[in-house]
Amino acid sequence: MKKVSIRIFIGLIMTLFFVLNAADVFNMEFIKRLEFWTYDYRLNLTMPKGQDSRIVIVDIDEKSLSEDGRWPWSRNKVATIIENLIERYHAAVVGFDIVFAERDHSSGLTVLEQFGKNELQGSADYLAALEKVRPRLNYDNLLAETLNGRQVVLGYYFSRGEENQKGQTVGVLPKPVFTKDNFRKGNTNVIRMNGYGANISELQRKAASAGHFNPDPDVDGVTRRVPMLIEYENGYYEPLSLAVVRVLLGMPDLEPGLLEGQSKGGSYQKLEWLSLSDMKIPVDNRVSALIPYRGDQGSFPYISASDVLHGRVKPELLEGAIVLVGTTAPGLMDLRSTPVSSVYAGVEIHANMIAGILDQNIKYSPAYVMGAEVVILLLSGILLSIMLPLLTPVKSNLLTVVLLASAVAFNLLAWNHHLVLPLASTIVLIPMIYAFNMSYGFLVEARTKRQITGLFGQYVPPALVDVMSKNPDNFSMEADSREMTVLFSDVRNFTTISEGLEPKQLSLMMNEYMSVMTNIIQKYDGTIDKYIGDAIMAFWGAPLRDPDHAVKAVQAALEMQIAMEKIRADFPARGWPELKIGIGVNTGVMRVGNMGSQFRMAYTVMGDAVNLGARLEGITKQYGVDILVGEETCAVLHDYQMREVDRVRVKGKAEPVSIYEPLGLKKELDQTVFEGLYVYSQALEYYRLQKWEQAETSMKELAEQAPERKIYQLYLDRIEHFRNFPPASDWDAVFEFTTK
Repeated sequence: MKKVSIRIFIGLIMTLFFVLNAADVFNMEFIKRLEFWTYDYRLNLTMPKGQDSRIVIVDIDEKSLSEDGRWPWSRNKVATIIENLIERYHAAVVGFDIVFAERDHSSGLTVLEQFGKNELQGSADYLAALEKVRPRLNYDNLLAETLNGRQVVLGYYFSRGEENQKGQTVGVLPKPVFTKDNFRKGNTNVIRMNGYGANISELQRKAASAGHFNPDPDVDGVTRRVPMLIEYENGYYEPLSLAVVRVLLGMPDLEPGLLEGQSKGGSYQKLEWLSLSDMKIPVDNRVSALIPYRGDQGSFPYISASDVLHGRVKPELLEGAIVLVGTTAPGLMDLRSTPVSSVYAGVEIHANMIAGILDQNIKYSPAYVMGAEVVILLLSGILLSIMLPLLTPVKSNLLTVVLLASAVAFNLLAWNHHLVLPLASTIVLIPMIYAFNMSYGFLVEARTKRQITGLFGQYVPPALVDVMSKNPDNFSMEADSREMTVLFSDVRNFTTISEGLEPKQLSLMMNEYMSVMTNIIQKYDGTIDKYIGDAIMAFWGAPLRDPDHAVKAVQAALEMQIAMEKIRADFPARGWPELKIGIGVNTGVMRVGNMGSQFRMAYTVMGDAVNLGARLEGITKQYGVDILVGEETCAVLHDYQMREVDRVRVKGKAEPVSIYEPLGLKKELDQTVFEGLYVYSQALEYYRLQKWEQAETSMKELAEQAPERKIYQLYLDRIEHFRNFPPASDWDAVFEFTTK
């Protein structure tokens, strides 16, 4: 009980730590970063995607710069773009993600005026001509007249200089949407700026409206929000997206949605939303709105500005559309890092915001989500802290998974209703309390694992030891009887090979050979029984029961022969002889357990099925095959192509058995293999029916096609023998081996 109390106490301390972080008593930076990641992941997971054709981006792209010169363009070109968009293509409203902060002298009018004041001041004709062309060369006035009476919204930006000092100001700001009088009790969290870069007065006066294009990037530099209001001196200014929507709707008034309350210092007001006609724009405690990204860049149609300038656009693309003029050209520096892309056009951020305002799908994260996060953390943390120490590992896993899944599901449900609840703290706290409780019992589990390893580690692969250590009561070394599969492998002509090598070289060679073979056996979950000189004995199905024991044993045997091909290629280069091995595999009921004497014990298998496996390995060389398997093994190898080699009666066993050679997976074999097997099967049938002529003809055909296959010649020799010495009338076509 003392151990349980300690675990409960530590779990509650962890919970308190996360609750204090959620309540902003202190901040864990990694939780904040993780929260950004979870927000971005949810956003990318639920974005509607597709293209919204209501909003079109006129892009000052690389094509535009190459056709019509570098930016900034002369204002007469901008005027032409506006005239084309509104008069020719009938766009509903045009917004500029561009500021015209300086006067345009590109027409050369100032130079001509200097000539009129100096060198040509006495030329009446010159001065008259100058006055005549002046309206066409005053590009600022030309653009201002183009703006006059049209649905055009200009853009500008705010800047922040030194604290408590007035920043640099350029151009003229539009009229603010709110003043200090609208917030008599203060709204201290609104973003404040002390400088700006705005449009020249002529343009600002004639434009329908203007909005700032300042983003509100998070500490990781990613733009997830747009300030719906920025405070400058005594005014509050709207963003470009909101200004465009207001112009589109006929300039309705903007109303603040104020939440009033009481604090120690008196009453206060906080903005919860902005009302526009029958629409609401939810804002956070900084009066910023989350950007409802539709998808990757390109979620809105892009049209090159040069195509608009020269009238090359299909009218239906712009008819009644909201148009934003901006740039994606890298040199013009209007690319942002966003949740959907690390390089994203700033103008498309405004497009997403406009679409979100019109569709009323902007997600909100009001101040009270802090309380919701605290409640979720308390409930989850207290429940886990108390229950996990009292539950079994399986039930602990189930409780943790259900609680974590419930927290995520509730969060996604709120998300789908446009409410953004914090998620990072919850998905960290729950696994942390779980991990602590699971690791608390590590010493007990590790001790059990060491005991299992001590018993079985020298026989079975480490992966199986891990499985066994989780349920140690299910395994013991006591003798048991069960169906298993055994494998024997042996190096052919080992005596001759060993006589030709120095002892040290022989030891090195065999160590390398044994290591390769052992790794393959353990790869397929085999248990090493023993090494007998150059021979290896292994089995499957104990100590861990395995329904696929026969299949895995044959897989291991086939891979062992493949590995031998590589060894045969490598060994001669090191002065070692080529090795060949024979492998016998058999399945059946065996006795398995710790057997031996009071002096020495070993975890091994015994029985007739084991003996047959050893005999199969011994007779592989008689048939010139690498692997032989018994009947019961063959019966479960449905995916493997088998060749029936013979029916034999091995020494020590009265009943005959069929023996087979595995050729590989059926799906991996060539058609020629199946054709050869068909001829071989017919030949074997003729042989057993004592149709010597037909059997000989087929076997000779096979021997000519594959002279290296010893089995064909073996049957030809038998056929020749039985021609000279016909078998008895009760002959059963079984070959009897009289030696081991």
